[in-house]
Amino acid sequence: MDKLWAHLVEAQQPPELWLVALSALAAFVIVAYRTSWQLTRGLVTIAHEGGHALVALLSRRKLQGIRLHSDTSGVTLTRGRPTGPGMIFTALAGYVAPSLLGLGGAWLTAQGRVTLLVWSVLLFLVCMLLLIRNLYGALILLVTGGAVFALSMYAPDDVQMVVAQVAVWFLLFGGVRPILELQRKRRRGQAADSDADQLARLTFLPGGFYVLFFLLVAGASVAGGAWLMVPATVLTSL
Repeated sequence: MDKLWAHLVEAQQPPELWLVALSALAAFVIVAYRTSWQLTRGLVTIAHEGGHALVALLSRRKLQGIRLHSDTSGVTLTRGRPTGPGMIFTALAGYVAPSLLGLGGAWLTAQGRVTLLVWSVLLFLVCMLLLIRNLYGALILLVTGGAVFALSMYAPDDVQMVVAQVAVWFLLFGGVRPILELQRKRRRGQAADSDADQLARLTFLPGGFYVLFFLLVAGASVAGGAWLMVPATVLTSL
């Protein structure tokens, strides 16, 4: 166990600034370009539904399962009081989860703890797989988990660092776009059951307040992640 833990927390050399910038650009293009976003948006949905599930468990709601759909939507089924703090925090968690996971990944990557980051992602996916309740969702999690496992076992450290950088930036940028899409749907009256509107019904605040809250968390996470991942040598020279 000591050797395993030492391997997990072993730090790699931090990447150079050009690699951080190139990784950020690649992730931004993936999120901004419609076709690539449609192909990868499901990864953000995994983080979104995982956030709902984790907070539901922490608030002692009974978690009945998670479903991931081919249109990149998802739903987390819980049972308990239909109102109250537990339900409110569970509804709050979804849209901020990708951004906060990205921020946590940025912290680990900045320390060179890429192996720990990769195995934390694997653990997260395994826990999600145990809770999944539809075939498509199980398939997506198995494919994603298999790719992450192959990366950890066969890819050189430099490749793992690059993939980790792109993945972290993808979560940070990818946490913003669904919120903007949510607000566009709300303006068209197409999202009456969205997390923001559910929160509006649970509290005295309007749905627009929660959309703004989601955006503030996502924006702060992007800024915080960028600050964490810029090499220390660059920061000290400014």
